[in-house]
Amino acid sequence: MRFFICGSALHGQPGHKNLGDAKFLGEARTAPRYRLHSVRDEHPGIYEVLTGGISISGEVYDLTEQQHRHLLETEPRDLYEAPVVLEDGSTVNAMIYPRELIEKHGYPDVSHYGGWAAFKAAVN
Repeated sequence: MRFFICGSALHGQPGHKNLGDAKFLGEARTAPRYRLHSVRDEHPGIYEVLTGGISISGEVYDLTEQQHRHLLETEPRDLYEAPVVLEDGSTVNAMIYPRELIEKHGYPDVSHYGGWAAFKAAVN
């Protein structure tokens, strides 16, 4: 299955090892309909919006059933799998974070960085 990665499992990020030897299919961007927040400064929280969305950069991987299961087991709490639309119009699954929890905890919106790796590079 094709899977969009946009956080701590990206190349160069600490959780990349959780992908094992999954086949890298290439860099990709979402359609401009998402917001990106920093959850406890540990991982991104993305969710879809009707207006004011941005295109989030990431990577697409081809995961086996076993790799997919392992990835889900290693993801931080509260993330859930859901489809996202890429800028080319295709749909792939990704990990989404509940908007309600972002608003409840006031996690900062870092959408202006365009992606998790760019945000982490800017703050480290």
